[in-house]
Amino acid sequence: MSDTQILSPLPGTFYRRPSPDQPEYVTKGGTVAVGDVIGLVEVMKSFHEVKADKAGTVIAILVEDAEAVNAGQPLMEIG
Repeated sequence: MSDTQILSPLPGTFYRRPSPDQPEYVTKGGTVAVGDVIGLVEVMKSFHEVKADKAGTVIAILVEDAEAVNAGQPLMEIG
């Protein structure tokens, strides 16, 4: 399987966990299935789930928790 990037669907703030006291949705080396939530993008106090569109292993997480992102910006690489 070739490496695939998961892109931000919206501009906003990307969160790697559902809340500050919860574990991250995914970690480097972890596996994801199609449809798994890998993070949230907050836009004007509204949260949107970002889901994996391919299955695989997380090779790299490209943004920090609570980092501002642009629409189409790569968030993670899976392979």
